[in-house]
Amino acid sequence: MDTKLITPFKRPDGTLVLAHYYAPKPVQQAADYVADSLELSRFAAQAQAERIVFAGVRFMAETAKLLNPDTEVILPDAESTCSLVDQTDMERLAAWVAQAKARSDKPVAHVSYINSSVAQKALSDWIVTSRNAEDIIGHLIAQGQRVLFSPDRNMGAYFRYLHPDWDLRVWDAVCEVHDAFRERELDQLFKGWTDGPKYLIAHPESPLPLLKRAHLVGSTTKMLEWVNAYQGAGTIYVATEIELVQTMQAARPDLDIRLAAAYTGCQCHACPYMKKNTLAAVQAAVDGRGGLRIDYIDHALATQAREPLFKMLNFNPENQDAKQSCSQC
Repeated sequence: MDTKLITPFKRPDGTLVLAHYYAPKPVQQAADYVADSLELSRFAAQAQAERIVFAGVRFMAETAKLLNPDTEVILPDAESTCSLVDQTDMERLAAWVAQAKARSDKPVAHVSYINSSVAQKALSDWIVTSRNAEDIIGHLIAQGQRVLFSPDRNMGAYFRYLHPDWDLRVWDAVCEVHDAFRERELDQLFKGWTDGPKYLIAHPESPLPLLKRAHLVGSTTKMLEWVNAYQGAGTIYVATEIELVQTMQAARPDLDIRLAAAYTGCQCHACPYMKKNTLAAVQAAVDGRGGLRIDYIDHALATQAREPLFKMLNFNPENQDAKQSCSQC
């Protein structure tokens, strides 16, 4: 879609519109800033805006509010949730963390993926994104700590596969979009005829059998960088949300970029929660006519949740004594 055809949102001064890469393309093209969860977190922390309309899902808008407590933050649609949040029972998670810490013979760090609720962040020692999770977890383990990783089962399984010596225990929730990718369907794609070699790049929220076969496993930004830098021929299959695949296709029309196949029955791979951020919903939030104001977070809970977020934002792997490196992540 031609970006010149998209009219930026009409907004009052001091209002900033942020959008995730999985938001609908027209919303991305009309937003002030588009990025992955880590960059959006960093941008929100430095924005100093009076109002932020966050075209993403609820945990992202909550994170923006945590980092900007004096800013009005609005989520365009209150139903924009995340399966990783919905699948995580907080009472069970709190018991799991408490028992592990009570029974451990070494220090224990609870590391939560940023795709988590405010309550889960408050229960955490560190927050990570798919871009920095391996560095942070590796640093903690190198310090002699046991790590509890929640909520993403697939990402945790991948780290355990890469580092079988890590003292890492993993929670059990999945992203319903990425978890739908299947190795059997991938086999069919790789058996089909294409001109030149075939490659697979995948987000670490995908199932482990798929990740084991990927030529690159990485965050949204890492995959975009790989595609933009790729020089060569062949077919590139991508295991991630369809909006990002379309962004790749638009950025590199010279390449044969295709969505990796999911289980039979659903081939769309669109996040239903992100797609609630329509142009109309975002404009209504900008105008003050709709959306969910993130004004419900208790002060004490926000203070607890903010601490592990700041740890992540201040973490610099180049300054750590035991930096973990991975060519794929």
